[in-house]
Amino acid sequence: MRRIVITDYPGVLHRDLEYEKNKILAALKDTEVEVVPFENREQWIHAVGNADALLTAFLPINDAVMEAVPKLRCIVLNASGYDNVDLAAASRRHIAVIPIEEYCTEEVAEHTMALILALSRGLKHYGKEIDEQYRWQYTSLQGLHRLKGQTLGIAGFGKIGRMVGKLADAFGMRILVYSPTGKTINKEAYPVQFVPAEELFEKSDIITNHMAIGKEHYHFFNEEAFRKMKRHPLFINVGRGAAVEEAALLKALQNGWIRGAGLDVLESEMPELGKTGLTGREQVILTPHSAFYSEESLRALQDISCDNLIYFFKGEWNRIHYICLLYTSDAADDTPCV
Repeated sequence: MRRIVITDYPGVLHRDLEYEKNKILAALKDTEVEVVPFENREQWIHAVGNADALLTAFLPINDAVMEAVPKLRCIVLNASGYDNVDLAAASRRHIAVIPIEEYCTEEVAEHTMALILALSRGLKHYGKEIDEQYRWQYTSLQGLHRLKGQTLGIAGFGKIGRMVGKLADAFGMRILVYSPTGKTINKEAYPVQFVPAEELFEKSDIITNHMAIGKEHYHFFNEEAFRKMKRHPLFINVGRGAAVEEAALLKALQNGWIRGAGLDVLESEMPELGKTGLTGREQVILTPHSAFYSEESLRALQDISCDNLIYFFKGEWNRIHYICLLYTSDAADDTPCV
């Protein structure tokens, strides 16, 4: 009997899990599917210890976890990021790692622009005054500027970064891009200027992060980076929380190095919000890692991740939507397909 475990932090599992279970069971014989919330590490390890597959988004799956789950053959991620999985350990142990490549580009780009617009137009300030003081006075806030003519700095120019660039261009913004991968694109399709990170920091009125996280981008936005932001920009992060050093971000807000922040992610996926120093600030908007969400994207996330898992166990590896690391039992040289 094959055992598949759908597992994550409890708050992440508030979706129609019966849909996922039924989809998997309808396609795979001799299989059981169990949902295991992560609340206590020791209990969780015991509960998933005989799993053949884990389907998760945010749980850190390191070498110790893999050792404790000796039958594990694949880690299927219902997310596009896979930095929470130790790929080297998975490779050594011949465990496939299968994330989702594409399901929410439009939603994340729209969320980015929503944060930019809300901060640029002072919506939190006006909303609080109306709700709490019944005050109807536009002059209670000064210093608002139209987006047209402002410079947007985009860090990371993958699918989401490019979509944000298109939306910002429609607002008449000048667009600077720092592309850590140095990918070439059709510049006629994307009217942007590629610049080094330092120039992006210095010349942007708004900076938005869309970089994939890696060792080179851990705490990329640190105190040194924020001090270089000469135009006191709005700072947006809907990418990876680990790209931002939160203590430095807080210091940047307190010292006026940036004039506001819109954050969909924090360093911890389960943050103690009261201890961050970021709540209760008029110039800060926090959302609970919800940029990806729409009814359409959530169903796509469920379908693609379940399909990937089904294709893996059926041996239909060419049908898997995206493979980060794949080991197959009949591989002649037993090497990964990356």
